[in-house]
Amino acid sequence: MLTLTQSDIELSARAATKEDAIRKAGCVLVAGGHVAPGYIESMLGRESQANTYLGNGIAIPHGMPKDRDLICKTGISVVQFPEGVEWNPGETVRLVVGIAASSDEHLGILANLTNVLDDPATASRLAETSCTSEIIAALMGTPAPAAPVGGDANGPFVDVVVRGTSGLHARPAAALAGIAQGFSSTIQIAFNGRSASAKSVASLLKLGVAGGETIRLFASGADEADALKAIEEAISSGLGDELHQAPAKPNALPEWIPVTAGRVIQGVSASGGFAIARIYRRQLTRIAVADGVEAGDEPQRFREALAIANAQLGDISEAVESRIGKSEAGIFKAHQAILNDPELVADVETWIADGHSASWAWQHCIDSRIAALRESSNVLMAARASDMADIGQRVLGILNPSDNVIDNLPDEPVILVAEDLLPSDAARIDPRRVVALCTAAGGPTAHTSIIARSLDIPAVVAAGPGVLDLASGILCVIDGSAGKLYVEPSAADLESAETFLGHLNENKNEVYAQRYQPAVTTDGYRIEVVASIGGPADAAEAIEAGAEGVGLLRTEFFFLGRETPPTEDEQFEALVSMLNALDGLPLIVRTLDIGGDKVVPYLDLPREDNPFLGIRGIRLCLRRPELFKPQLRAIYRASLVGPVKIMFPMVATLDELRAAKALAEEARQEIGADPVEIGIMIEVPSAALMADEFAREVAFFSIGTNDLTQYTLAIDRMHPDLAKAADGMHPAVLRLIDMTVKAASCAGKWVGVCGGLAGNPDAAVVLVGLGVTELSMPKVNVPAVKARLRGVSLTDARAAAANALSGAA
Repeated sequence: MLTLTQSDIELSARAATKEDAIRKAGCVLVAGGHVAPGYIESMLGRESQANTYLGNGIAIPHGMPKDRDLICKTGISVVQFPEGVEWNPGETVRLVVGIAASSDEHLGILANLTNVLDDPATASRLAETSCTSEIIAALMGTPAPAAPVGGDANGPFVDVVVRGTSGLHARPAAALAGIAQGFSSTIQIAFNGRSASAKSVASLLKLGVAGGETIRLFASGADEADALKAIEEAISSGLGDELHQAPAKPNALPEWIPVTAGRVIQGVSASGGFAIARIYRRQLTRIAVADGVEAGDEPQRFREALAIANAQLGDISEAVESRIGKSEAGIFKAHQAILNDPELVADVETWIADGHSASWAWQHCIDSRIAALRESSNVLMAARASDMADIGQRVLGILNPSDNVIDNLPDEPVILVAEDLLPSDAARIDPRRVVALCTAAGGPTAHTSIIARSLDIPAVVAAGPGVLDLASGILCVIDGSAGKLYVEPSAADLESAETFLGHLNENKNEVYAQRYQPAVTTDGYRIEVVASIGGPADAAEAIEAGAEGVGLLRTEFFFLGRETPPTEDEQFEALVSMLNALDGLPLIVRTLDIGGDKVVPYLDLPREDNPFLGIRGIRLCLRRPELFKPQLRAIYRASLVGPVKIMFPMVATLDELRAAKALAEEARQEIGADPVEIGIMIEVPSAALMADEFAREVAFFSIGTNDLTQYTLAIDRMHPDLAKAADGMHPAVLRLIDMTVKAASCAGKWVGVCGGLAGNPDAAVVLVGLGVTELSMPKVNVPAVKARLRGVSLTDARAAAANALSGAA
């Protein structure tokens, strides 16, 4: 039986923001031994997905289902904010109840909490009381007496079992209420002598229904039969709660405790993990450039640097979104927006035209904007100064590669210590040489932290200026999860730390060790898991990571970082190199996809107000046959060496497909090669809506969920403010995927997914449930996705997909 004690409650707290309030609630959970420190970030992540405000000044922040392994034992924390904290516009919270639930033990307290919601006077009293026992009594007391069923108890009803282990908690209750609100009938749910309106989240929570319990649904009205059927199906499918968790992980190891008392620098956990290494202290350096014209074509150097910077930021954004989340990836999309500011670019080009070097002109324009931002009285605008500085250093680093100080590291692996790191620094870190990060400044949501998590290396931030006094070369132990840097550990501590690290690596390597096992569901359904790559070097690494081939080769990377287009021979040699590395595994080659967020200066493409709706993908290839035809010839030449498939990007009409196929046939006949399978990317709604027609003319579909999402939801995925709302799991997007799969199935064709969703283990389950048979993703995601799919059945994947299609997920 879960109990609430005085140590679980903090009175008279203050918080400037909702994030501060959630962190305080999380810290109480950590102090009580309920959760690991990383659970606090999970609570913030959940808040970005769903509003946890219940009403009457009460909020119930809790973590994401995928992070249940961070819960040590079920518990709650209560933090009182008498002065209130703004949760959302118009919502002021005075009582924050943090929840860490690995079971259904908390549901009784949650039911009592919803009783408080019905009594504004009690809610107000608890928000001001100076007595913890009063809060304990309110939340641990007996629930209110049962109320009579509002509908006709003798009318139609159905009994249904609530699936899962968590019961009818906040998220599934909200999903159920949303479905019920779509019907005009009065709908009630009865449980254990009590009843609640199915259209009220607060009322549903009050029931305290645990997983596996049976509830009775009553409906009375014109659409009562439809209402009962829809709600019964929704509850049976799980109401958007996780039907299965990832394969069981070994129990989390406790925080490492040194044998002897030594010097410890306490910071803030930014990325979990554990490492033992000597430190390398780096001072923040600014790339300085002299005025004057440098050797080479300065306008061309500047345009190439912008293109490379754009590509780098795009790659970082996609990797971070896939491994961490859309919100964290948004910072890099904002950087791209700044980088492509037409006024900034025009100013730089003006200075270059006046005889200055590209480096000097860029730095001059960036510095002037940084100064203006820092002088702004608008806090948000002033904060953008650091983003501008980072972008400035990124482009300067490309223009002056010899000044790349991150590459000047010792040969042995190190813990990199710095005042702070810019993303352009952190993005270049090689995790084989930098095994951990520790910074004096920064925060767990800062750029350094994001990169550290994407690289899967431990990081401690906000360690204070004392860390900068440490001399390079001293041996340290860093515990990223605990936010601690242990300075010069004793021999006994070092031995203990090495043993601890060995256990951690065993746990971490368990999934990786199984990376070559196929992704076969528990009921025997196999899914092909392949990699999305950008060049020859990636092919061998993808296979090493467990990929079963290449589902997307981005050939545009052949065109970047050079002054002229690659020749047919160069492209052929690159393809053959990859085929040799794949050793008979399939290679799907996407033809040139330039435009939108990908810019190649030497192609002299006209500037477009909205490049995502302009000449890109197959449209560009059909208009530039001098680029398209050599690439097609190279592909067909490569098909004589190994298994190759062709995939056309951004196809919106049948005319585009037929024109592209005609050019491909010309190239095939010129080479004398056998036909190869030709497919298209499903990236625009028109292609999904006409999938049945397209399916008659292609061998396969590969769904690019990134572009399909932005075109379906009318949200620019590069927009710094809106991009996080471009959710590939939106029902509208999933319904287009469902439509595509069904059309392909009728024609006997297969469907893959090569967008960001494919590399998300939970999204992969939904995609498989929709009938997708191939998933292509960054190589780092392959082991985790395969392991996730091995832990579910096709039956449950289909149930998850049905739930997601309904909008309840």
